[in-house]
Amino acid sequence: MMNEDRAHYPPVDPVSAGLKGRCPRCGEGKLFKGFLAVGDRCANCDLDYSYADAGDGPAVFVILIIGFVVVGLALWMEVTVNPPLWVHFLLWIPLTIALGLVSLRLIKGVLLTLQYSNKAAEGRLDK
Repeated sequence: MMNEDRAHYPPVDPVSAGLKGRCPRCGEGKLFKGFLAVGDRCANCDLDYSYADAGDGPAVFVILIIGFVVVGLALWMEVTVNPPLWVHFLLWIPLTIALGLVSLRLIKGVLLTLQYSNKAAEGRLDK
């Protein structure tokens, strides 16, 4: 668990580590074992990644940010150029998929490293 961490590591910038897909504790090991799948533990400092659960947060940010950019560009193009519908399909569908996949990994990495650095955990009720 992340609260049991007693080792001393130099501070790691969570945003930089998340964007690079690196361990939030040491900044060296890989955070992901696949494109979006989080690894089991850091190969460098042995941090257990079982705490890592970004939930639907990354997907929400991707939908809002990429949706705003793509819809804004599509509306601008429609008003200024007025291309046929097939041009919109040819441009915006591949752009949405590419931007969505790339930004999903980046945002997930940042959210997971911020979760570690802020010691975020599930809410618990004390009885």
